[in-house]
Amino acid sequence: MTLQALVIGDTGGIGAAIRDELITRDWSVRGLSRSRDGLDITDEASISAALEALEGPFDLIFVATGQLGTPEKSLDRLNAQELVSQFQVNAVGPALVLKHARGLLARDRPAWFGALSARVGSIGDNRLGGWYSYRSAKAALNQLLHGAAIELARSHPKLTVACLHPGTVDTAFTADYPREKLAPPDAAQRLIDVLTGISPDKSGGFYDYAGKEVAW
Repeated sequence: MTLQALVIGDTGGIGAAIRDELITRDWSVRGLSRSRDGLDITDEASISAALEALEGPFDLIFVATGQLGTPEKSLDRLNAQELVSQFQVNAVGPALVLKHARGLLARDRPAWFGALSARVGSIGDNRLGGWYSYRSAKAALNQLLHGAAIELARSHPKLTVACLHPGTVDTAFTADYPREKLAPPDAAQRLIDVLTGISPDKSGGFYDYAGKEVAW
């Protein structure tokens, strides 16, 4: 049986690498993106319409969308507009994808739902401060998916939901980062290995690209 996957944001740096990695593993992959398909991750009607047009079941759904914006270096730079924007893209959007995609996920066999989170969304690991909007949005995403995993365990007992930290990946998203970066294909391979290696009893967790749990 050919495994079926859906990648949301498959034209972005990490999303395209995720799509290609799944294809190399002989998965059948469907992608949805804003640039090609008009999917607006901040608009529930757009999400609902795009997903209702698909036929499942999918064995894996991966949300590879995200937005960094302009990270605040101090509390003085915090503003409501940026907070709302970050929450819409990085927390609300992926959660709404799961809301509308749950009926597309396989129930009679193992299935996985993964979304890109970030280590900076960890409250326990926050020792530097700053980045208020991005940090808070990713922390919210973690909470949303953790709660959804608890609920979905009742209807999808073989489903694993995971928040995934990809590391610093060499994409347009991180073009200004001075630190060492992972090549997108390497990051994609690790992320898929981690996601599909998590069992349903660990659903709702927060993991990095090496498979280690990240503090909430």
